[in-house]
Amino acid sequence: MSMEGEPSGLIRITQLFLLSTAWGMQIWVTFIAGFVLFRTVSRHTFGLVQGKLFPFYFYTLLGCTFLNLAIFATYHPRELLNTRETVQITLFFICLILVATNASWFSQVTTKTMLKMQKIEKEHGLGEEVGVSGQREAYQLLKEKDSKYRNLRQKFFKFHGLSSLCNLACVICTGVNLAFIALQLESL
Repeated sequence: MSMEGEPSGLIRITQLFLLSTAWGMQIWVTFIAGFVLFRTVSRHTFGLVQGKLFPFYFYTLLGCTFLNLAIFATYHPRELLNTRETVQITLFFICLILVATNASWFSQVTTKTMLKMQKIEKEHGLGEEVGVSGQREAYQLLKEKDSKYRNLRQKFFKFHGLSSLCNLACVICTGVNLAFIALQLESL
């Protein structure tokens, strides 16, 4: 492992803490919280919670990823990187770009669009159902009759999909980096 000086114990603990914090948040937000909320609260409540949770999630993840990249780059000079370290620093950088894009663009557009959609849905008595909607026909009819709603819905799903893809890619990047660091541990 090529390094410019050995990191202190505090630096190692800090990096592992930041990486595990990012990983834990990603697993919780991506695979647990959303599914639980979707099945237990109304669609509009779910959207409002996500709209408040996601900015905090993305900016916290951005901070953790930036600090992880900074620590890693400090102790792994570019000229001395081996293949594994090159992959790691690349994954940190990819995650940083994706989460920054999510925090500053995709999630903001998604939330603003969702709020506009919710306003129209409320006018039509929709949005208070929990889970998979028994009101699919009503949503379909609204989409067919209201071009503004249809356009908002298309925009919402486009940006929500892009946000989800970026988030999933970050989960993979963080998971691979966590695995690489775990494989470097000499003991547990």
